[in-house]
Amino acid sequence: MKPSLDENQPLFLQIAQIILDEIVEGRLKEGEQLPSENELSRFYNINRATVRKGLQTLVDDAYIYKQRGIGMYLSEGAYQKIIDERQKQFRQNYITPLLEEGARLGMDVQKIIRIIEKEAQS
Repeated sequence: MKPSLDENQPLFLQIAQIILDEIVEGRLKEGEQLPSENELSRFYNINRATVRKGLQTLVDDAYIYKQRGIGMYLSEGAYQKIIDERQKQFRQNYITPLLEEGARLGMDVQKIIRIIEKEAQS
């Protein structure tokens, strides 16, 4: 399935995010070759330079690596690195604010857990 691109966000960052999502969801495996810049450019109907910039951000962060003249490959350990970073972001963006707001409302952790469990069941 082709994710739609948001015109309000830089396309190169969206391409990088889509690839990270593909890794997390298990559609790209460590050591596996990524689609070429040309393939991604045609698939998303965007400029090849935009795709290259998105891929370069992943190279810079060591999620993927280039093999000159062959292509881009998913780095060993990339999956776990992404999971670790996203779990950290999840705590910062959701758990910490949830606990802080709960405390402001006079709720202890156990009450918050019960609410979450109840919501998960519905």
